[in-house]
Amino acid sequence: MILFSNFVHRNGWLVSLFFLLLFVSCQEPTELLISKGDDGQVFAIDTKESEIPYLVIDTEGREIPYEPGVLAKMKIYQKKKLIQKQGIDIEYRGKTSFRLSDKKGFNFETVDDSGASMDVAFFGMPMEEDWRLIGHVVNLNEKYIWDKSLIYNHVGYELSRKIGKYASRGQFVEIEVNGEYLGVYYFCEKLKRDSNRIDIKSLNSSSTNLSGGYILKIDKSDAGPEHDNKPLSYFMNNWEEDARYTAFNSFRSNFDIFQKPLTFPAYQAPYHPQLYLETYFTYEYPKAENITPAQKDYIAGYIDQFEKALITDDFASTNRTYTNFIDLNSFVDYFLLSELCRNVDAYRISTFLQKDRDGKLAMGPIWDMNIGFDEGRRIPMTDWVANFNDYANKDFWMVPFWWDRLLEDPLFKKAVKNRWQALRQGELSPTSLQKVVDDAEAYLRKNGAVERNYAKWDQGIGVNYDQTIQNLKTFLTERSVWMDGQIATW
Repeated sequence: MILFSNFVHRNGWLVSLFFLLLFVSCQEPTELLISKGDDGQVFAIDTKESEIPYLVIDTEGREIPYEPGVLAKMKIYQKKKLIQKQGIDIEYRGKTSFRLSDKKGFNFETVDDSGASMDVAFFGMPMEEDWRLIGHVVNLNEKYIWDKSLIYNHVGYELSRKIGKYASRGQFVEIEVNGEYLGVYYFCEKLKRDSNRIDIKSLNSSSTNLSGGYILKIDKSDAGPEHDNKPLSYFMNNWEEDARYTAFNSFRSNFDIFQKPLTFPAYQAPYHPQLYLETYFTYEYPKAENITPAQKDYIAGYIDQFEKALITDDFASTNRTYTNFIDLNSFVDYFLLSELCRNVDAYRISTFLQKDRDGKLAMGPIWDMNIGFDEGRRIPMTDWVANFNDYANKDFWMVPFWWDRLLEDPLFKKAVKNRWQALRQGELSPTSLQKVVDDAEAYLRKNGAVERNYAKWDQGIGVNYDQTIQNLKTFLTERSVWMDGQIATW
């Protein structure tokens, strides 16, 4: 007994540790706090009681390619309750954004148990099979983010819908892929021919009326099916694919950006020295692999007729022939939306055009606002984005001559003035513009999505979200007031 007492006296800390361990071992085991869905699905992050849909995507060990996609399972939760399960075929998306961003976007198609495409509705949007998950460009190495607000696309598309123009419908979501939380994304419709999307008549190889419908893009070129199944490293590094125009995937305007006839051959090597002078139209619908030679000839000829009329019309007279070929109101609305949102990609990249059967060429829908608004760069806030060519030094993708020419036309400018001043009294009033931003910010904020997103992605970048939103609101005020002053003189 004396020996034990001496041991305790000399080694009291050791005895205390012994009794502490003995006490702990006798307690009931405590359960680790793990965020789960009501079906037992473990989440990569605790979403608390967020109303924002949370997507769990699992490819079951398969690597996600650039194209074609791989089969995966998707679950959608709200407030941790499973509301929808769906098989999907998923792939990465984007060109520059895919290469630059650590937070990559995705395309996916909805599929049945056999892997066949099937139409599905999400979040009250019309049924379809093609969908997009749009992220935000985050480059952790160079410490920058495009669209720190997380809402540029939503704001632009909402403004389009407010003025009566279709734009991709969408829903803010948070996603995890294969157990990794990736933050806030915009789950939205792919722009495609559909009675609920771009509502134009179908056109197939047996159609006898060649007048429509067509969907064209002025854009970087798309890698064709010959590139399927190549490794991600190929797409990460092959910038040449962006400028590889061919007679298969596109046709070229007969005029350069200065309205001069092009005299050198089309479809030269990517990034050849005269590329900046060219405007290519890529086939969105019918797709390049489906469009017939006769249909190619028709739509290329139609564009050529429009361009010749636009160049040759005498704007000092009251007569116009170019308006026989275009839906002027759609050009007016595209101009106003692109300029208000200061989308520096407008007119020259991610630019959609459509022509319905027996109809005229129409601009839109608008698409891809990730470097617009107050982060527009390259274009001063006090100039038109349509004047991009005045600031770009032979960029590989320049604005077609159409817009310089239209802005010389009193008829076009009068139509812009009438439309803008009417919209400023209602759909695009100062109050309405601010509300679109406020509503989106409040939805993300109250559900904790901003904090979760930037806990993942603000790694030394230093995002001040309060200031970001204030900057966006200030921009919309200042830009619209500047447009008021410019347009009032027309």
